[in-house]
Amino acid sequence: MGELNLAILGCGLVGKRHVDAIFKTEGINLIDIIDHDPTSLQGVNNLHNINVHNDLDNYLNNNQPDGIIISTPTVMHLEQSLLCLEKKIPLLIEKPIAINSTEALQIVNKSEKMDTPVLIGQHRRHNEIAKLSKKLLSEGIIGEVRSIQATCWFYKPDHYFNSAPWRKQKGAGPIYVNLIHDIDLLRYFCGDVKNISAHAIKSKRNYENEDLASIILVFENDVTATLSVSDSIVSPWSWEMTSNEHPIYHNVDSSCYLIGGSKGSLSLPDLSIWKHTNEPDWWTPLNKNTISHTYKDPLIAQLENFRDVINSQSEPLVSALEGAKSLQVIEAINESISKKSNIELNNI
Repeated sequence: MGELNLAILGCGLVGKRHVDAIFKTEGINLIDIIDHDPTSLQGVNNLHNINVHNDLDNYLNNNQPDGIIISTPTVMHLEQSLLCLEKKIPLLIEKPIAINSTEALQIVNKSEKMDTPVLIGQHRRHNEIAKLSKKLLSEGIIGEVRSIQATCWFYKPDHYFNSAPWRKQKGAGPIYVNLIHDIDLLRYFCGDVKNISAHAIKSKRNYENEDLASIILVFENDVTATLSVSDSIVSPWSWEMTSNEHPIYHNVDSSCYLIGGSKGSLSLPDLSIWKHTNEPDWWTPLNKNTISHTYKDPLIAQLENFRDVINSQSEPLVSALEGAKSLQVIEAINESISKKSNIELNNI
């Protein structure tokens, strides 16, 4: 089977990461970039054999790539996705899939109607640590999973917000921007969520959004999860700082997820399993066994999945429906904060 020709719609920070990953992925070529902002195109508009376009409508009227990666601002995802799906072009849409679950469901329905696959860029599921953890948990390595503690703490400096003032606005806090990755990974491990309770603290820097939140999730299988997220806490305990997934973050030897089971516990991303020597008994010693794994850039693994889906050789690891469900949990978290009550979730 020949190589696939892909286009990237939106070439900002995330789009450029996809450009780099495509060059390292077998079986795919980058042939087109669509972006109207000259500043976004700096550094890529001089790449050989890549055409640059500034209008999606015109591009779709004259081109039919094998797939498009959408890495534009979330507010644009719905309109752009529907235009591409109307042309039956497979999509990889950066997270979150849309502004809200209503828009997300429109993308899901359009994908089904046009029989055209849509993948969502929740890249953590493609990390070998996540895949191995999923396998270990499914095999019952720690018995029945009972509860999870997840920490997502980091400090974003003032210039991060000043360089893009929309980051100070309501809806751009760490729940929507960052926590959706953690929510999606916990759903990957545990399934659908049925109940949410959350509380948030307004930004200490006087921005419109929150800068701290605590959340309790109850999954349909009665696993509970406690999450804490903040973009104003100095800490080593976040997936970014501990997974060694992206070199922009200085890696530390620690963990941010604790997964507790009836026969043992698993910490992540260090992949350490804790068990008693014989039967579980808190009066007996605990043994630690760290599982080794091979590293692979999850963005490359995600592109390989996109390639294989387009070639009808695989199913999406993160489908449009999965992206919509993770977004629905984020919406329910915000609803719980606003109503100061538990929210029962009716999954899409």
